[in-house]
Amino acid sequence: MKSNKKYWKGLEELKSSSDFVEKNKNEFAEEIPLEDVLSEGGLNSVTPRRDFLKALGFGLGAVSLAACQTAPIRKSIPYLIKPEEITPGVANYYVSSFHGQSILVKTREGRPIKIEANPAGLFENTGTDAVTQAAVLDLYDVSKLKGPVLNKAEVTWDNMDLYVKGELNKLQASGKKIRLVSATVTSPSTKAVIADFITQFPNTMHVQVDAVSYSGVLQANAASFGKAVLPRYRFDRADVIVSVAADFLGTWIAGEEYSRQYVGNRNSKSLKKGKMSRHIQFETGMSMTGTNADSRIPVKPSEQGPAIIALYNEVTGSTLSGAEGLSANAVANTAIKLAAKELVQARGRALVVCGSNDVSMQTLVNAINSSLGSYGTTIDLDNPHLNYAGNDAVFASFISEMNRGEVGAVFLLNTNPAYSYFNARAFTDALSKVPLRVSFSDREDETASLCNVLAPNSNFLESWGDESAVDGYYTVVQPTINPVFNTRQAEQSLLAWSSNSQKNYYQYVKSYWEKNILPTAGKSWKQLLQTGFAYTGEKPAGTYVFSASLPAIAQTIVTQSKTLAKDIEIHLYQSMSMRDGRYANNAFLQELPDPVSKVTWDNYAAVAPKYAEEQGWSEFDKIEIKGANGHSITLPVLLQPGQARGTISIAVGYGREKPGQIGKVGENAYPFATSTNGSIRFFNTATVTKTGEKYELAQTQTHHSYEGRDIVRETSFASYVKDPHSGTGKHAGGHHEYDLWPEHKKIGHNWVMAIDLNACTGCGACIVACNVENNIPVVGRDEVRNRREMHWLRIDRYYSFKEGEKSVTEEKEIEKLENMDDISVVHQPMLCQHCDHAPCETVCPVIATMHSSDGLNHMAYNRCVGTRYCANNCPYKVRRFNWFNYWNDSRFDNYLNNEFTQLLLNPDVTTRSRGVMEKCSMCIQRIQAGRLKAKLEKRPLVDGEIQMACQQACSANAIIFGDLNDPNSAVSNELRNERTYYVLEEINTQPGVGYQTKVRNVVEA
Repeated sequence: MKSNKKYWKGLEELKSSSDFVEKNKNEFAEEIPLEDVLSEGGLNSVTPRRDFLKALGFGLGAVSLAACQTAPIRKSIPYLIKPEEITPGVANYYVSSFHGQSILVKTREGRPIKIEANPAGLFENTGTDAVTQAAVLDLYDVSKLKGPVLNKAEVTWDNMDLYVKGELNKLQASGKKIRLVSATVTSPSTKAVIADFITQFPNTMHVQVDAVSYSGVLQANAASFGKAVLPRYRFDRADVIVSVAADFLGTWIAGEEYSRQYVGNRNSKSLKKGKMSRHIQFETGMSMTGTNADSRIPVKPSEQGPAIIALYNEVTGSTLSGAEGLSANAVANTAIKLAAKELVQARGRALVVCGSNDVSMQTLVNAINSSLGSYGTTIDLDNPHLNYAGNDAVFASFISEMNRGEVGAVFLLNTNPAYSYFNARAFTDALSKVPLRVSFSDREDETASLCNVLAPNSNFLESWGDESAVDGYYTVVQPTINPVFNTRQAEQSLLAWSSNSQKNYYQYVKSYWEKNILPTAGKSWKQLLQTGFAYTGEKPAGTYVFSASLPAIAQTIVTQSKTLAKDIEIHLYQSMSMRDGRYANNAFLQELPDPVSKVTWDNYAAVAPKYAEEQGWSEFDKIEIKGANGHSITLPVLLQPGQARGTISIAVGYGREKPGQIGKVGENAYPFATSTNGSIRFFNTATVTKTGEKYELAQTQTHHSYEGRDIVRETSFASYVKDPHSGTGKHAGGHHEYDLWPEHKKIGHNWVMAIDLNACTGCGACIVACNVENNIPVVGRDEVRNRREMHWLRIDRYYSFKEGEKSVTEEKEIEKLENMDDISVVHQPMLCQHCDHAPCETVCPVIATMHSSDGLNHMAYNRCVGTRYCANNCPYKVRRFNWFNYWNDSRFDNYLNNEFTQLLLNPDVTTRSRGVMEKCSMCIQRIQAGRLKAKLEKRPLVDGEIQMACQQACSANAIIFGDLNDPNSAVSNELRNERTYYVLEEINTQPGVGYQTKVRNVVEA
């Protein structure tokens, strides 16, 4: 049977507001400017019938001609002497590394154009995140520095080297301190270069600081177990997971790795074994992890500490004081008792995680996990993560040193504290007292603009290097292109300035590996450059006994919670696209819709709908938010179901002042953070004033409405165990006696796709991968507001609750608009369904869209005249119309239209011009390339050999593509799954994309 839930994309759809109804009636929000086109031909706006017909006589209309006048003439110069490793038209792949993940970089004619996970990697068998997919665009960013700058003047590298070495020698003689400040360095070779630099200049100290700090976790583990490390959490070994504000599927520590582990206990393979983990989430704002939880309970920041105390008491039977801070939240209290009972039952296979950077809260979480026997099973302290090693207390001490005039030189690497430090004014004032200020930033950002020496670092795609983000696992970084600009690796600069005997950084890296890593890993340097990684083995995960005193810790938590529990509580978080703000100038990421709010190009003040009503705020009202520390920003209100009442959630990473051409959007929320017990926490209190102005956010959530049709299928784990067809609706629906379409005979192959809704977390990596692979343009905030985003693939986010029934987490009936706390969410990737009975094909007057013999719906761009009939007739709303020539129009110069970013274009995919309809092609270029390769090798295609860009990017393996005519293919097996259903199959479009019902492991009332 089908789910009895009501699903809705946004409050405007749920309320059926007049504006929403009107916009969806008028699907094409803007008329074709026919009169403007006719006037260009010398006709008046009041056009006689004879002249009108004359104007339309050269085709189906003048607009069609306008759409064809956009293809520029480009001259090509062939190779005089072809490089040996390059064959025109054939891609080359190089292994490299990004943030510790082994990757493959695809290059065409010497240009890096695409990044994929290294299929041979140890931990990266599938997928990347959205940031990795978009990273290739940063290589071609025109906002970057073009060469070294000394005292605001461009200089040569030789002149800069002479100046810096001279200043360093003076400082060495004077005894002044030198500080090298960086984000966490995970590169073994870079650490060795820094160590050599310190040997040359003993008055140097390396200070690590991260914009989003985890030093509270490090301090808690040092106090609890004597190991200041960031554990490797094992979600794949956990039967019960309780998370307190940890977005572990998103931005917390290693979201991509954790997603893969988490989904492994909840996907088709696990369900067929009758196994599914249980996930309970306590959090303030609706995070991506919260949307995937089986049970989600909103709590304020001031309630998170008391919730952990209450959980500890319930798990261990203790009576620590402080749990009474949760007394006002009856729902959370009930959920805590239920969660504790389940954790105890799953002892040894239970896991509790906390997203706070507070030392006391993390210490108490350690005590809970220790009592549950989690160390050595679901928590590994012996093979830790090596990222996020920054120390907030050490950085604060460094600022004091600068203020006292003790520091003579500061070198800044991959860090921007003038923007991202919570007390940026203290840092910038202190920095001004340092004589030599050297920045390795690739652009003149907020911190670099305060420096007198700018030594721009090369992009990782232009560099040699290595990384080790997990203990024992090493990845190599190798260049895929010569430097686009006159940049130089920071390590090379440090070698030059310290007069190191090993002047060449490539040789330095190679020597380091041959001496320290390769002998243990049993590989040669040549083998390393082919495989991309080395693994020296995993240490046995040990068990640890917690021994710290808890009453004082609980009292600290209570004190901090009482400080927060007044006024309005601010909760800061990282968005999936902007993260800590370093990628603010990446157009692909700016236009990636937030997984929850579906907002692009801005941050906002997320507020619970009922609380906003009580305060007199409407959606998009601008409010001034003034923190307890005096920092004030103005943001538009976003009504967010599931938000804890009395709180405001704001994403950091926005409000950059000097990010580049496009990244100056939103407001900077970092100054709202606070420092407590030597660690930075993302909480504060605030007072709010309504400004009287409005600001419309660019959201995509209701741009493609289904008018209330039944799209999503969902069931409970208990119902699934009883009936695997539960929730699919397979027992409902009728028989279709007549077909208006002739039967399509599939010749050779029948390309189809399966998508598991239980595996899709909504991260958006597939969207960016599709953009990069298929040359999909960025249109900007204003065009998104006009409902013109060009994404071929979108992830629809549906809210739901059971109307008229008892809530799972509350003992009262849900009233439609009164209670938006108990909300569940389903994410559904939606792309062209490649229907066998495609409604778009029958209405195209020029047969621009047609069916292939292998089951795909094709688009002939040169044939399309832009009538948009196909988009109007598509029930899935997956077709996109080019209102402008986004790749060659000066109005879009800030996004992808310039001579550098166009080097990113995939030559296997044509760029579409104005007036043309486009949509998902199932990466036809990849299908053709795979078929050609098999043909040249005189063999049949192997299942899985051809992968779509979206499929390849998915860490959770939610998307499976293949040949339905092969009964043994992975996609055939998936589509035979009992959970499989087809969207809108009742209208007999016969889609080629099958979905698997969402299953939640809920406690049913």
